[in-house]
Order: sequence, then structure tokens, then C-alpha cells
Amino acid sequence: MKIYKMILLLIIGSSMISCEDVITVDLDTAAPRLVIDASIDWVKGTPGNEQKIVLSTTTGYYSPDFPTVSGANITVTNSAGNVFTFTETPETGEYICTNFIPVVGETYQMVIILNGETYTATETLTATPNIEETIEQDNEGGMGGDEIEITFYYQDDPAATNYYLFNISSPRSAFPELSIEDDENSQGNMTPEYYSHEDLKPGDLVNIRLYGISERYYQYMNKLIIASGGDTGPWPPTPSVVRGNIVNQSNFNNFAFGYFRLAEVDTRDYVIQ
Repeated sequence: MKIYKMILLLIIGSSMISCEDVITVDLDTAAPRLVIDASIDWVKGTPGNEQKIVLSTTTGYYSPDFPTVSGANITVTNSAGNVFTFTETPETGEYICTNFIPVVGETYQMVIILNGETYTATETLTATPNIEETIEQDNEGGMGGDEIEITFYYQDDPAATNYYLFNISSPRSAFPELSIEDDENSQGNMTPEYYSHEDLKPGDLVNIRLYGISERYYQYMNKLIIASGGDTGPWPPTPSVVRGNIVNQSNFNNFAFGYFRLAEVDTRDYVIQ
């Protein structure tokens, strides 16, 4: 089944409030839990040698900041035994590697040692097709026929089952819009994708990013969409915890949020006419 669901990079919730008074509700706050942002993205045409993993913790609902996590030992190892070390920029929670070697189809294992516990995850770097040069613009697009809409294309690989993540940003959206899709109904086809926004204007720069992702990451993102209320079905979702592919080998119940992802990425800019 084709799944195409638009979500925001962050769940904004009810951020646009028309009331003048702000009501603050006392909420229970769970103990902080580790959050691992381990997205290894290899943009086509770049060496891909510099990569970043970010560690933080969950925090209270009303907190404006996400606490960073320092002091971790982070390595990523490929199947040939080459070890890539991620070193923290002091006191930032950002761990940088400058000699990473990305290879499509290669399998990598991440190991994070923090506070005497070891977290691991394994994933394969997945290929992505090119975004075609031709991008079409319709000034009477969108659901109501009153928005600027662009259509871009990519050629699906007929020899494989493929899963995709789309990330589209424009100056008219506070956060990039994300969507996921498989190729069940577009196997081997030149496939169109659409983006529209009611506030787009001539001169706006739209950035399109197409990621090749694994089936497991596709399922993870789909669960996030449903859990966050981004699903468009008639029944509201039941709030739930969505766990990724990172396992705490020392204490299974003290799991971390996040996912270890490796993806080839194609990117293209389009200026609204």
C-alpha cells in the first residue's frame, strides 16, 4: 500500500493560540531519557566524510531547551572492521567524525558507551535515485486549486523494493515537511511527487531532499506519524512510545529514543516562478 503522509520535523501541536491568556497546566514529568540523533546522510556529489551524532535527553513539556549529553564514547564500524570515532565538540552534545567512509550497501554498527551502559545499533547505507532536472509548477494547484504547487520526479529502481523519505523546506514553513513512501504501486516507474503551500510566492527557494531508507526505518517513521497524530484516518491514535533500532545492551529497560540511520541523499533547489 502506498503511504504518503506529510508531517513536520517537530510536532508543533497547538502552537497557534488565538486566546490572549496562556494557560499553564501542571504536568507530570518522567525521568529524563537519552535521545540519540544518529542520522548518517551521504549527499550525492560530496565526500560524506564529515558526519555528526547528537546526544540529548528528554525534558519537561514547557522547557524551551533540550539538555545536551557529554562524556560519551561513540564509534561506528563497517563490515571490514574500519572504526570511525565520533569526538564531542566540548559541552555541546555534538559528536563529529571527519574521516567517515560512506559506501552504498555497506553495513555499519554504532556503539555508544555512556555512564557505564552500552547502546548498539546496526544499519545498512541505502541508495537513492536522482531527482530529475525537470520540475513543473502549477499556480492553480493544491487541494483547493488556489496554491502554487510543484511536481518533481525520480526513477524508481525496478530491480529492488525501495523505500523513500522526502524532506522539503521553504521560507514559508517554520519546519521542513517530511513524507515517506514505498514503491509498491510505482515499481520501476518514473514517479511524480508533489509539494504545495498556500503562501508560496515567486522568488521563494524550495529545497527538495530525497533519501533512500531501509524498510525498518520506513516502518519506524510510519509508527511515529501515527503516534504523533499525523495519520489521516478516521480514528484518533492512542499515544504510545515508538522505539527505534538502538538497543541498550546493559539495561534493556533503560532504552534510548532515536534511530541509527544511514542514507544516500539527492538534493535539488527550485525557485518559484
